[in-house]
Formats: sequence, C-alpha cells, structure tokens
Amino acid sequence: MSGRTLRCGARDSALSLIQAREALARLAEASGWAFDLLPFSSPGDRDLRTDLRQSPGDFFTRDLDDALRSGTIDLAVHSAKDLPPEGTPEGIDWFWLPWREDPRDCLVLRAGVTEPARVGVSSARRDAWCAMRFPAAERLTLRGAIPDRLAQLDRGDYDAIVVALAALNRLGLADRVSEAIPLDALTPPPGQGVLAVTFRRGDPTLQTLRNLFVKAVRFVGAGVGDAGLCTLAGLRALRAADVVIYDALLDPALLDGLRAERLYVGKRSGAHALPQAAITALIGERARRGQRVVRLKGGDPGIFGRLAEETDALAADGIPFRVWPGVSALAAATTPTGILLTRREAARGFRVATPRSEGAACPDVWFMAMGMAAEVAKGYPPGTPCAIVRDAGSPACAVWRGTVAELRDAPPEAGSPGLLIVGEAARHAFPEDGPLGGMRVWVTGSPDVAARAATAILDFGGRPVVRPLVRFEPIAPIKIRPSKAYNLLVVTSPTAARLLLRQLASPVQYLPKRLAVTGPGTAEPLAFLNIDTLMPERDFSARGLLATLPEDLAGWKILRVRSEEAGPALAQALKARGARVKDLPFYRTLPVPDVEPPPHDAVFLASASAVRAWAALPAAPRDVPLLAMGGPTAEAIAAAGFAPASVPSRQTVEDALLAFAKTRLP
Repeated sequence: MSGRTLRCGARDSALSLIQAREALARLAEASGWAFDLLPFSSPGDRDLRTDLRQSPGDFFTRDLDDALRSGTIDLAVHSAKDLPPEGTPEGIDWFWLPWREDPRDCLVLRAGVTEPARVGVSSARRDAWCAMRFPAAERLTLRGAIPDRLAQLDRGDYDAIVVALAALNRLGLADRVSEAIPLDALTPPPGQGVLAVTFRRGDPTLQTLRNLFVKAVRFVGAGVGDAGLCTLAGLRALRAADVVIYDALLDPALLDGLRAERLYVGKRSGAHALPQAAITALIGERARRGQRVVRLKGGDPGIFGRLAEETDALAADGIPFRVWPGVSALAAATTPTGILLTRREAARGFRVATPRSEGAACPDVWFMAMGMAAEVAKGYPPGTPCAIVRDAGSPACAVWRGTVAELRDAPPEAGSPGLLIVGEAARHAFPEDGPLGGMRVWVTGSPDVAARAATAILDFGGRPVVRPLVRFEPIAPIKIRPSKAYNLLVVTSPTAARLLLRQLASPVQYLPKRLAVTGPGTAEPLAFLNIDTLMPERDFSARGLLATLPEDLAGWKILRVRSEEAGPALAQALKARGARVKDLPFYRTLPVPDVEPPPHDAVFLASASAVRAWAALPAAPRDVPLLAMGGPTAEAIAAAGFAPASVPSRQTVEDALLAFAKTRLP
C-alpha cells in the first residue's frame, strides 16, 4: 500500500469488473482515497463442469482470499452471495456495501419460446421454483459467466434460464429479462444484489473504511418483567433498529409494533436457543451487513449478562458499539417491594454475587465517597485497581482510573457526585471505535431533525447530546378550500411537514393531488397521505426542487407553505414560470431562551436559525467543529464569522454526518 492508494482485487469476469469499478468509484468518493483494480481468476471461473449445487463454499473467493493473506492486494470486491455460507476463512474479515441492486431472480426465455422444455438452473432454490413453474420441463445444470449463459441460451442449449436480475441490470442487459420473479415466489439469498468487501482481519485502514458503512451496534438493557422498565434511550434504539437480537427474560411487549426483524436467542437453564459463541457471531455478522443491530438483553446487560463476551468480539474487529443500561432484577426486586438495601438505620451497603460466575473476586462500589475516598482506600492493598465515575449517564460523564495508592496520595476534589469502584473491574473500559470515536455532538435542531441526527451520530460511534436551540410558533392558520383547486402543494422542510399535519383538521381533505418536497426527510412524515410526490434526486434544496419541476408552469395553482424565515424566493421563482402561487408563511422559528451549552466536542447545525441562535450564546465554545446540514446552513455559519468543518453533497441529516465522518479518516 502506498499512501492512501489501495490495491483491490476482483474476479476477472465482465460482470465482476463492472460492479467492482462502480463500487470503487463510490468508495473513492466516500473516503477520498484512490483504488487500483487488479483482476483475478477463481476456481469457479476455471472449473465449468462442477455443479454449483455441489461446489465448495469458497469456489469464487479462494484465489482472492490467498491474495489478501499474501499481501498482494489490500481488499477484494465480491458479489455478497459468493462469500462462503459457512463464513469467511481464518484471517479474512468483510462487510457489505450499502449500494444495492434489485435482489430478485428473473426468467430469460430464448426468442420465440413461451413454454420451455429445457431450463437451466444453478442453485437448489431455482431448481425448486422451476419444478413448480414448469413441471414438465427438464432442469439442466447452468454454468459460466452471464454473457456465456446467455450465449448458451441463444444457441439452443436451453429454452430458458434463471439468473439474478441484478447481474443483467449491471451489465446493461435488462432488455433480456422475460419475467422478474416476485420475492414471495422465489426468495433470494440475503446477499443477492449486494456487493461485499473482504480484507485481512485486523487491517486498521480497512477497519476505518468499513466504519463509514457499518452502524454501531446498540446493546440495550430491557429491564425486567415490564416493558415500562426499559429506558427511553433503549426504546428509541428499538424504533430505529433493522434487526433486534433478543433474550428470554424480557417483556415481549417491547417488540410490539417494531419494523425490525426479530431474532430470538434466549437462554434458560439447560435450554439455549443458540450457544453464546453463535450469538456473538450473529451480532457481528448482521453489523457487517450494514444493518442497525439492537442486542436486547434482559435486566441490565452489565450485571451477569455476558455483555463482555459480545462487546469484546466487536472491539477486537474495530466495530463500534454503544451500551445503554437497564433496570436490573436487583433494583426491581428490592426498591418496589420495600426491601430497601440501604435503609439508613439498617445497612450501609450490600453485596451482589452469583455462584455461576467464573471470577472469584467481587468489586466494591462506594456511593457518596468523594469526600472520604482517601479514607476508604486505606482498606485495600496499594496496587488494587480503582476508578472514579463522575456525572454518570450525563454528557459530562468523566472516568478516572488508577490504583488505590494513587487515590491515597491524590484524593479527588469535592464537587460533582461520583462513584468509587475498587477491584479488577475498574481496570477495563470499552473502546471508542467508529469515525466519531465517542465524540459528543450537540444536536441543536427541531425534533424531526434531532431524532435522525441522533441515530446517525450513534451509527458512526458518536454520542448525541440533544438540546434544541430553536422552537416553532404558528402565525397563520392553514385552510385548504376546494374552491381554490390547488394542483401542487410545496413543502420544503420536515418541520413544515409536521406542523402542516398538526394544523389540518382532516389531513386528506381538499389536499392537492401532487406534492413537491425537497428531500426524503420532508417526504417521510407526509408519506401516509399517499399523494404523488416530486423530489430531487440529489440536490435536496429549493434549487434542486426547481430543477425537478417543469420550466413551463402555466395553468398550475400552487400552495407553498413555509416558515416566516424561509422567505418568498421560491414562490417568486415559481411565479416566474407562469404558476399562480399562494405563498403562506404559517409559522416562525424562535430561539429557545436561556440555553446552557451542554458538554460537547462538535455542534450539528441544521438551519440558519440554529446557527444564529448558537452564535448568540456567549457561553458556547467557539473552537469546536461545526457540522453544516447543507449549503444554506454553511452560508449562515460563514456569515456568522466561522468556518464549517464539513458540508455534505446532499442536504440530508445522514449525508451531513457522513461528510463529517470523512474528515475524521486518518
């Protein structure tokens, strides 16, 4: 490897090289690094006789794996479904790329054929589908690269073949598709239409690259017995999850209404759904696919929950994660029942242990001990590890680690409350992986933006600190009368969309038949209305929206709803194209009074109003990175006399955080 030019291997088939070049172009854009592409053969390309249904798992990856291990290449790009189903071999790590093609299979018929007598198949699942669809047809083994398979079809070796639709799309051969097979009729393997990257396990450069695309795993304490004992942070993580891997000892109501896939891995005494090693591997596998994984553990995951085994595996491979505590059985069994473990006249503390654990020692936790820490330390050998945790659970949380001897010599100053932990447990700490590496990012915007920003910050291994700087106040009612006959509604911010729905007496009554929005964040709260929606492909701004609309708007009647601060420029541009426009400022943005800046390492600013509110705070630090949501926000930051740390190419929350994450690459 020379500088940041990485050598990438791929199979030398036409399809493989096309998709590898496309993937590397996107990786270069995302990372700023350069890539050289080197073609390789594979056993599956050289051996065209073996039926793929009996081929070894590494049939198409073996040579590239060898090149990685020897250092000939730094990474390889594969079709994800070509990775061995039993897992990558020793020394090879991997992840999926987020850019997906259509996962369906498709039927390709030879010209003039309507009912095939000979069908070419290359997998057991395609064979089973053909047996149902064409019961009288002979099913024959199909081998070779996609152009070769089509050539065999065209010369009459087969009357029909079944192949991946993604392959034909990537080769520009979509016109050969006779029928796209529905997913519920022929379920594809999980990696069909997906590209994967493999690399040497432990390579820090490729781990850094991977963390632009994987999302930090969330470990959530579910509480015990009652879904109400799960924290708000845990509930937010569950609502944003793609997959929830959950235990037995929790209230199933926590899973109600989730959009996520749910995987049960619970353990009862003597009955395990999966062994612990398999659970740990499952968490890492789903994270590597780019899914937002929540590992939901009963009670508090740090108390006899085998949390360390699962987090240690992620830490060893540099995959970021975050942990939220839960209400443990200890708290649920004592405080609500009146068994108060620290009743003032009865006890000064308590001890918690289990006969099942392998460790013999128990750490001691001292509450309210800061003023007496040196005195407490006299009861332990000088070399005993210890830690002081101040402001636990808050953005200001700080941890000091040392030994009892150091604690005696330099006792902590009185001040914020803290816990003193003495024992071997005090020696350990979770790593801060991911591009943001534990950075506390102050999220200043509206609730709509803040929720998405917090999720994206966590995805990149940061710590969101949500404290809005702006609030919203209605200034005009919205009345959409049928007599006005608007044929387009224009909404240009998530806040405007949310407030619009709140003000309408009946959201579907009298709405125009078409909707124009500036981006997916604005479209999302309005999606349930099922209105035909226009949206820019990349430039999620008023300029991008104008480029999406026709140049000639004569005869159009448009209702534009906006904040007072947004100004009339967009409405004027629409009028210049011949439209009749009702420009309705129906709310204003105001600063939140008396905001005390929270502890933070960076600030996420999503609007010019938030920039002005931040700049007006005399106590806000000025030497931290300022993350701009898009061009207009960056302009407001510059107008306030500061330079944005990052500006995304597309004006979305996720792209804004990705743009800043790129600046953190080594």
